[in-house]
Amino acid sequence: MRSQLLAATAVALLAFGPAAAQDVKPTPAQAKAFVDKAEADLAGFNEYASKASWVRATYITEDTQWLEAKSSAEQNVLATGYAKQAAKYDGVAVDPVTARKLKLLKLYLTSPAPDRPGAAAELAALQSKLDSTYSTGKFPYQGKSLTLNDAEDILARSRDPAELKAVWEGWHSIAPPMKADYAKAAALTNEGAKGLGFADTGALWRSNYDMDPDAFAAEIDRLWTQVEPFYRNLHCYVRARLNDKYGDTVQPRTGPIRADLTGNMWAQSWGNIYDVVAPKTAASSYSLDDLLVKHGYTPVKMTQTGEAFYSSLGFAPLPKTFWERSMLERPRDREVTCHASAWDVNDRDDIRIKACLKVNAEDFYTVHHELGHNYYQRAYSDQPFLFKGSANDGFHEAVGDLAGMSALTPTYLNQIGLLDKVPGPEEDIPYLLKMALDKIAFLPFGLMIDKWRWQVFSGQVDQAHYNEAWWKLRNQYQGLAPPGPRPADAFDPAAKYHIAASVPYMRYFLAFNYEFQFQRAACKQMGWKGPLHRCSLYGRKDVGEKLNAMLALGNSQPWQDTLKVYSGETRTDGSAITEYFKPLNVWLIQQNKGEHCGW
Repeated sequence: MRSQLLAATAVALLAFGPAAAQDVKPTPAQAKAFVDKAEADLAGFNEYASKASWVRATYITEDTQWLEAKSSAEQNVLATGYAKQAAKYDGVAVDPVTARKLKLLKLYLTSPAPDRPGAAAELAALQSKLDSTYSTGKFPYQGKSLTLNDAEDILARSRDPAELKAVWEGWHSIAPPMKADYAKAAALTNEGAKGLGFADTGALWRSNYDMDPDAFAAEIDRLWTQVEPFYRNLHCYVRARLNDKYGDTVQPRTGPIRADLTGNMWAQSWGNIYDVVAPKTAASSYSLDDLLVKHGYTPVKMTQTGEAFYSSLGFAPLPKTFWERSMLERPRDREVTCHASAWDVNDRDDIRIKACLKVNAEDFYTVHHELGHNYYQRAYSDQPFLFKGSANDGFHEAVGDLAGMSALTPTYLNQIGLLDKVPGPEEDIPYLLKMALDKIAFLPFGLMIDKWRWQVFSGQVDQAHYNEAWWKLRNQYQGLAPPGPRPADAFDPAAKYHIAASVPYMRYFLAFNYEFQFQRAACKQMGWKGPLHRCSLYGRKDVGEKLNAMLALGNSQPWQDTLKVYSGETRTDGSAITEYFKPLNVWLIQQNKGEHCGW
């Protein structure tokens, strides 16, 4: 059946494309017919590819890797063929909808394969192997074989710098075997991107934001300048507290922060070390971790609570199949990809999440976030196939982040009965510091991941210098350093899932900006007069109605127009972040007096 589809597609491409008559310019009607055919074929294949990927992610074996690689290769051949043909309709006076669909066809794949026999299969096999190598990664420690989940638990709770260093280095030791495969995959996607008319894969990724790729890169740098001063203030404060805790021999009071001391494997969020950096003059009266345990929460109950949040905004309940088909906990009988993700398997109503949830604040946030993807997917399910996506990939992440941010507010925790009363303003600094340790600490990490890949794709960084370039960027943007010298064969980028799995990452940096814009717009709509960080959206169906109006548009128009529907703005703006955290930034500046900030 699938082979017949691919063969029929090849014939159709010749029929729709102007290849048979190079001197005859195609008509608008032919362009629309081509798009309709492409859309139908891609939609028909997508469910099969999604199910193959789901099975591999939730049951990792040699066989499921083979099945996923085969389906991915076939999908890549199909999509690459349509992308190349779409370029032949450039200059045809088509209607705006067809014009946008032609553009999206060219950008359909983030990892296009070269248009030559065997290339798609080779790329798919490499990508499936890289993902599975990461997902099944283990390392020995004190007589045990530790998974990433085990390692994360140790980094979160341990305050022994020797143990932190050993576990951090242990997890990063799973990455070197991926270096050669990663380099091959990057070369193949680069070749594929060039075949579609892009300078390299990075240029293809940057072209997916309704603006020139160079203009997008400049826009990212502009956003960073808006929030960088605040990050540097947070970095300075946290470094001083780590120095107080560990002393000069472990964490000097000047220079970069030792990455393994931040409570997170990638130092992308620092909330797990709140106990180390907590203010001495103000204390938080509750621990969300403890509240969840006290109230008998389970992974299922946390997910039900997340669903109730969206229901309070007026969204319909999750379908029965969600509860039957989702993976909410790590199975004990098989290897799985634990990295949390949301799935829309059939592009209509088969929505699921895949996660290894634990009962803690971090995963309480995670489940609210992942469900945001599912509700977004359902909101645009009536759009044509090529418009079934978010306004840009940052929007998809931001909707979940908006819900996750509400999930952590004391107001919301009180509304759902987890917290007896909302603390007074005396707890604002502890609350905002906890939030900043995750949100603000993440921003430079969200920025540098793809900056590293752009350098790889452009040829600025070769395989021999992968790790050197990685730590140069981590130092430049995050002010971080590894806990000790790295081995000559180290490939630390691949110790992060999104590198191993070839998932573009700039979406997360954008999302952390959008979520605060969304929060500011929603609270303004509600007539909220208090601080942004105390504004909860729970129970506000008017906010949900306006939010759904934005979500339902999918990717049917430039993201700037879609942003305007919800917030009235047409540009990404980091000022909402600085507004949300303003009291904390003032406090940090006071705390940092006498310190030598920067690195």
